[in-house]
Amino acid sequence: MSVQTVDTPMIRVLYIDDDEGLALLLKKSLSRHGMDVDHAGSGSESLSLLRDAAYDVIALDHHLGTETGLDLIAELTNFSGNTPIIYVTGSDDANIVMAALRSGATDYVWKDINGHYRELIVSAINDAVAKRRLVAEREEAQRLILEAKERAEMLLAEVNHRVANSLAMISSLATLQSNVVADPAAKTALAEMRARIIAIAGIHRRLYTSSDVRSVDLDAYLKNLGTDLLAAVGEGRKSHDLTVTADTSVAISTDRAISLAMVVTELVTNAVKYAYPEGEVGPIRISLDDLGNGTAAIRVEDDGVGWTGTGPSKGTGLGTRIVQAMTKSLQATLTYDHRPQGTTARITFPVA
Repeated sequence: MSVQTVDTPMIRVLYIDDDEGLALLLKKSLSRHGMDVDHAGSGSESLSLLRDAAYDVIALDHHLGTETGLDLIAELTNFSGNTPIIYVTGSDDANIVMAALRSGATDYVWKDINGHYRELIVSAINDAVAKRRLVAEREEAQRLILEAKERAEMLLAEVNHRVANSLAMISSLATLQSNVVADPAAKTALAEMRARIIAIAGIHRRLYTSSDVRSVDLDAYLKNLGTDLLAAVGEGRKSHDLTVTADTSVAISTDRAISLAMVVTELVTNAVKYAYPEGEVGPIRISLDDLGNGTAAIRVEDDGVGWTGTGPSKGTGLGTRIVQAMTKSLQATLTYDHRPQGTTARITFPVA
């Protein structure tokens, strides 16, 4: 039975030292460990080699005739990018080592007179190559994660776009159906259903045009929602004057935004239908307030006949049940403020 082996790429080393004899001994030592070594006797020669070849590690001696390794580190870094540089010095001056590390060296080896440093260089080279591979693997993993994230976001944006378009089509079908229905109660039910569809479609529109599909900015969303709801619910009625004040930036998660949109939709629908006597129009106001401490509030106000939130529901009561269910899911509170004239419905909710 034969055993297959996987060839390990040979480590390529550039050794820079003006001492030819010591360089030859080191080259032989490194070759025994499976390393391919090129020798440069000066800074200019090393730069010339770097122009024509790529190396895994650079071993740089401190003394280079008329110059030192410290004079060369910056140029080597410019030529070789992130190739590890191991600084080799026989000096016991710690300042030299610190200067080399500050200049860009990744490690150092003390060059003893007995030649033990040659084995230390082998260990330092292997460590430097291993660290570089780990960094490269990590960067590659991060790149793949980022690409996967971008693909997922693009896919989700496309899904939201398609959902919004589909909901818009359903809303149009509800309008067509309403046009051929004679029963006033059926027309009202279809208009209310269309308003709810518009509220959810608006969330998906915000998502596929947003850079963050995990959350919805309520200020921008409410400004668009108000006009759409008035057109849907107020169809066939005189137009009310609706204003939206949302100058504060409050972002909530997508799921919570949908529940909140349903509550606002029902409150605006009630204001359009019941705030003013039949045939009369008046102002309807939506406002968003950041209360701090992780909470916010949305108010829906009118100057109509007024309601305190007590007493039997008008209509089928479906809107009331939707508001109660969505308020509970949001862990929010719905209150009706006492005013001399009109109604103020306030929903206070945690942002997170």
